[in-house]
Amino acid sequence: MMQTEQIRSYVMRYLEAEQCDIVEKHPAYVTVKLSPSADKDLNHRPYYWSFVERTGVTPETMTCTLIFEPEAYRELHPQPQGMMPGMAPAAAPPGMAPVQPAAAPQTAPAAPGQPVVASGQPAPGAPPQQGDSILGRYFGFVPTSFTARIPRDELTFGSRRLEQIFAAVRSKGRFVRLFEAYVPEQPKNAPTKPYESWFAVNFKVELACDMKRSEIHSIGIHLQTGEIRERFHDSIRTKKMTPRLPNHVYVTPDKIALQRAVLFLEEHLEQKLSGYDHRWAEEANLRLQDELDRIRAYYEPLLQAAEEEQRPEIEAQYQGREQEIEWQYQPRIHISVINCGLFHFPAANGAIS
Repeated sequence: MMQTEQIRSYVMRYLEAEQCDIVEKHPAYVTVKLSPSADKDLNHRPYYWSFVERTGVTPETMTCTLIFEPEAYRELHPQPQGMMPGMAPAAAPPGMAPVQPAAAPQTAPAAPGQPVVASGQPAPGAPPQQGDSILGRYFGFVPTSFTARIPRDELTFGSRRLEQIFAAVRSKGRFVRLFEAYVPEQPKNAPTKPYESWFAVNFKVELACDMKRSEIHSIGIHLQTGEIRERFHDSIRTKKMTPRLPNHVYVTPDKIALQRAVLFLEEHLEQKLSGYDHRWAEEANLRLQDELDRIRAYYEPLLQAAEEEQRPEIEAQYQGREQEIEWQYQPRIHISVINCGLFHFPAANGAIS
């Protein structure tokens, strides 16, 4: 489970990567104007974006407040009475005064021989006053200013908005291609430097029965030599990487195609898992058989004593219960890919230390 500081750091990195504009930043919350890319990820507005793409108009993205510490935010921004939850007040646009409700009309004394006219109402035959309108006459006042409302979301672990951000990051970060930044300055006539490639995959391995254990395996393969390196992510996390090919650099052709590299990594992972101590699976099978014997001891006498018309219903319950027990207790290993990428390093440094 992620802590508040981890959520804050993760979300701020996402907003920075998406090039969103930070309007207000506080340890308890951040108010941000989303970039077009982030707006598409987090706000379900397909008709609006299809309109923008068809017409070519400048898109107007949403501004929202993301709250990391709800209690601290409520102390800083007490909610006014009558305001709907999830909405933050915002000032009226510059140059527009807030609308004041119309006061109740009062009757002023009339001169002798003149009809009584309510205060604020024009006398019969008098020219209309400035700001007078039909709507003003019938409804008392006409709203002439616009008050923006900024939606706010609490980003706690498991919240809908945080899950949206996780999904956006997963969909956009499934594959990357990065180059080690070439720091030393080179003269214009310097020879180009060769870079060699590594292909790396982050696998998620789940050992599941009625209990579950998850592992992440980061494995890379050198596409020139076929060398396979465990804990690949740890070996490159301190290196400075860039998505752009550095100057005076070229990438040497690979000797291993990506399709074969994937097969080599999968075989390596399978061999590693086959060397595990699998007593957990044997124990899970014993618990599975125990549960099957228990429900069999319950349902078989029930079937024998049941009337003919009741047996189909009892048999369906029996089969359903057996399937539930097998799904819960049967040991299995599930392997999935989190993300993968191509990483390029100087040829002299091909075998990453």
